Amino acid sequence: MTIPYYMQYQFCVLILAIILSSCNNKSEKIAKKTKPNIVFIFTDDQANTSIHALGNKEIITPNIDKLVEAGTTFTHAYNMGSWSGAVCTASRTMLNSGRSVWRANNFRKHWTENDSLNKTWSKILENQGYETYMTGKWHVDAKADKIFNHTKHIRPGMPKDAWNHYKMIAKFDSLAQVKNRNSASIMPNGYNRPLSVSDTSWSPTDSSKGGFWDGGKHWSEVLADDAISFIDTAKNTDKPFFMYLAFNAPHDPRQAPQEYQDLYNLDELTLPNNYMPEYTFRNDIGNGDNLRDEALAPFPRTELAIKTHTKEYYASITHVDAQIGGILEALKSSGKMDNTYIFFSADHGLAMGQHGLLGKQSLFDHSIRPPLIILGPDIPKNKKNNADVYLQDIMATTLDLAGIDKPKYIEFSTFLDLAKAQSNQSKYDAIYGAYLDVQRMIRKDNYKLLVFPKIKKVLLFDLNTDPEEIHDIANLSGERNRVISLFKDLQQLQKQMEDPLDISDCFPSH
Repeated sequence: MTIPYYMQYQFCVLILAIILSSCNNKSEKIAKKTKPNIVFIFTDDQANTSIHALGNKEIITPNIDKLVEAGTTFTHAYNMGSWSGAVCTASRTMLNSGRSVWRANNFRKHWTENDSLNKTWSKILENQGYETYMTGKWHVDAKADKIFNHTKHIRPGMPKDAWNHYKMIAKFDSLAQVKNRNSASIMPNGYNRPLSVSDTSWSPTDSSKGGFWDGGKHWSEVLADDAISFIDTAKNTDKPFFMYLAFNAPHDPRQAPQEYQDLYNLDELTLPNNYMPEYTFRNDIGNGDNLRDEALAPFPRTELAIKTHTKEYYASITHVDAQIGGILEALKSSGKMDNTYIFFSADHGLAMGQHGLLGKQSLFDHSIRPPLIILGPDIPKNKKNNADVYLQDIMATTLDLAGIDKPKYIEFSTFLDLAKAQSNQSKYDAIYGAYLDVQRMIRKDNYKLLVFPKIKKVLLFDLNTDPEEIHDIANLSGERNRVISLFKDLQQLQKQMEDPLDISDCFPSH
């Protein structure tokens, strides 16, 4: 029986349609499989100078060193600042909302509204097919379980007992007054120490004090267990995942097991080059005696106190590093690494004795520059990129990786082209910084201008020759034009950022 020509034609068209449909379905499946997994590892209070592979030969960080070797490190990443002494919450709000500091401050008041929740980092990825997971420190005004598909062990900004101590310290007018009223009985345990080599009032290994041992197991270890458990589940599905892993450490109380304390000897630790017993303007820039971070050690700072806190800081970081090692091993064992991008950063830096300060409530580089590392299938290995970026650019970069068009309300920029060595040009002409109404900053062309509005003080640092910001050159006659130019640029940035502070009366007129 001969099939009519027109039926042969229709049959061929039908077969072709089936084949094309099959190809399209396969293409869609392939496209879904190739959407990359994203793992964000976030520490708290970790300065960019606290990694062995990046130049600190006193600290032990073998697993973070592996991240450095396997990816690209941005050596000049910045946190934009804070509207509060809790710099961590401002940093994390910017990161998860995509807004710059002052607009993020306004946005956080609407976290609970559904429309606002859908505009957060995790929700954007979820709406594009990602399974999202979060464990560890949240410290954002929204509920984490409203933003992520899966959450476990959501931690506050600091342990409960440390929070109670914070509230006590905030009530003190000055540590000098406390000392005159018998500080041993009034100061919370773990503060204003050590006063001497025989001061054993607090131990970083004493789990009876609670802190990061609250619940029985150190929070850093709990986070690693949580992450590994999720990876073991996620390895059995083709659905892409986004993991937000936020350690509380090395934020104080800087607790770590004895084996990590034993890795460091006070006598072998050195003071930073810009160490000083007390910063001249600390009270004028919001770093007074009742600022909790600064109350941890006595004023004036001593070599013993700074080295003791540094030892505990390093031990805490090395303990976190060990947990990161376990997470990396789990990712490798999962078979997912060839389609996974890992970001490592912290919410800001920490002074640890530099400029006579301990905390993060300043706009010096030690307090606003965290580490920032990215690694993945097509990211160059063991590379350094010195382009200026904000740590909050990580959010936009992950959207870029996922093939998601960046919403207009996200103010930060992707650095994927920089990470892939496709460009060496920063997206920002200058870096802006703000802390409360007591500090403003602009970093441009390797110079930094600091403004302290309360005392109408302007400082200038040449970061090429003076990266530790020791020598103020603002009053040198040859720098007058630069100071004026940077000041005007800073005012322009303030307008762009909707900064509520008027610094015009600080204009350098001499």
